[in-house]
Amino acid sequence: MVEKKMATMGMVGVGAAIIVNKKVVWQKGYGYADMRNKIPFTPETIMNIASISKVVTGACLMKAVELGKLSLDEDINNYLPFKIVNPYFAGEKITLRMLATHTSGLADRYPFYTDSTYFNGKDSPEALGDFLKQYFVPGGKYYTRENFLHYKPGTYRDYSNIGAGLAGYILELRTGEKLNDFSRRYIFKLLKMENTGWFLSEIDTGHHSKLYAKQGESIKEISLYGVTTYPDGGLRTSVSELSKFFIALLNHGVYKGIRILKRTSVDEMLRLQFTESNKPENVHPDQLNSGVFWATKMGGSRIGHNGSDPGVRTFMLSDLAKEIGIVLFVNTSLSEKEEHVYFDMYNELYKYAKTLEK
Repeated sequence: MVEKKMATMGMVGVGAAIIVNKKVVWQKGYGYADMRNKIPFTPETIMNIASISKVVTGACLMKAVELGKLSLDEDINNYLPFKIVNPYFAGEKITLRMLATHTSGLADRYPFYTDSTYFNGKDSPEALGDFLKQYFVPGGKYYTRENFLHYKPGTYRDYSNIGAGLAGYILELRTGEKLNDFSRRYIFKLLKMENTGWFLSEIDTGHHSKLYAKQGESIKEISLYGVTTYPDGGLRTSVSELSKFFIALLNHGVYKGIRILKRTSVDEMLRLQFTESNKPENVHPDQLNSGVFWATKMGGSRIGHNGSDPGVRTFMLSDLAKEIGIVLFVNTSLSEKEEHVYFDMYNELYKYAKTLEK
């Protein structure tokens, strides 16, 4: 099935893992991590995972809460060296919980966000804190009222990458550690995720997949890139290493006897926080709900996160009972009308997982 869809759609490399009852029961790579040099894509191939990175940022936030460094419900201006004020609702506080559930009222201004925060061939030369100050503080070179929604914080859900970047920056301020160092100390080292990191400079690019984009009927290789707001999408890892982290979350913070978070922290992170009496005005909780950088997907039938970036499509999703998890990496961007193929592939893997479960 995978090979057929790859051949039909022009996908270069695919890696996947199936998790049943908190164990990896199947994993495999298909096609190429490097088409020109015929290097196969394997479960150990490193790739940037786009917005699944937010889940790692969320786990780090919960660890910082455990350490007494943060509260999810504190006004973020009590943590920042500059003030962020929604010009339409100047007296309303914004919290980390709002950032983590995409209800903060902070907006990704397109096309500025994608045009100004991605850097081909290198890590971003602009410091995360400098970028955020210039974006959110009046007088900053990126500031405009369009960086904010015309909704009171907490009342409207609008997916915000820059909001996730801001959450990661607050963690860095409060812990005194960069997110890459903090996550390595409290997650990656414990889980032996030795080939996982946030920056190109941290990764052995010889084991990093090339990235591709389908353009018409041709496949074009695109440059690797770094992102200024890296907590929202900059993590690089492999199918096999991300599966360890996913299992830890599905198993109340434990992977093979190694605990990365207290059970209460994981429960709070994964708790679906929208109810009919307490929800953003544009959300139906049975179809879309949110934890801390964790959400229901596919009409409310799955939990976890997806990711999409140039040359990248990723899935880290479980059923609601946390019995079957799928990790899926694709190193090829398809056109918008072909996007359904990624979901078709995920659904076929899920069906196969059901047979393994039996």
